[in-house]
Amino acid sequence: MTDTRPKRADARRNYERLLTEARAVFAAHGTDASLEEIARRSGVGIGTLYRHFPTRQAMLSAVFQDALAALLERSGELADAEDPCAALVEWLRTLIAHTGEYRGLARALMSCAADSGSALASCSVPLREAGAVLLRRAQEDGAVRADVSIGDLMQLTNAIALAAEQDPHDAGLADRLLHLTLRGLRP
Repeated sequence: MTDTRPKRADARRNYERLLTEARAVFAAHGTDASLEEIARRSGVGIGTLYRHFPTRQAMLSAVFQDALAALLERSGELADAEDPCAALVEWLRTLIAHTGEYRGLARALMSCAADSGSALASCSVPLREAGAVLLRRAQEDGAVRADVSIGDLMQLTNAIALAAEQDPHDAGLADRLLHLTLRGLRP
C-alpha cells in the first residue's frame, strides 16, 4: 500500500536537496556517479537517499522530469507542423541533445527499453508515445518508410547520443550520425 500522506517539511527539503545535488553530480560525473556523494553533498545519510529513491533509476527518473516535460511539450508543438518529416527530425535532434547532457544517460535509457517495470520507463514510455505521433505523421506524409518503428528510432537516438558521448571533442558528430540515419528512413 502506497503512503499518500504529504511529506513533512524536512522530508520535502531533503528530497529537493537530493534532486538538486543529483543533477549537479550527474552533470559533472555522469549517471554512474556515486549515490553516497549525492547524499553527502545533500547533507543527508545514504538511508535518507534510499527512502526517497529506492534505486538509481528512480533517482534518474526524478532528475529528468523537467527535461521530460520540455520534450513532451516540444513534441506537442511539433505535432501539427506543416512538414511532418522536419518536425520528426527536429524532435529527434532535441532528444539526442537532451540525452547527451548527462554521460551515461543514453546507456541507461537503452537498458530500460526492454524493461517496462524500470523506474526510467516513466520517462521512456511518454517519450515513445510522443515520438510515435510525429513518426506516424511523417509516415502518412510518405516521408518515412512504413516499417520504421518508434522503438527503433528511440534506440538509434540513444545510440547516437552514446557515440557522441564517447567523442566529446567532435561537436558535430551527433548531427552527422543523425543525418546518416535519416537517409535510411526515407522510402
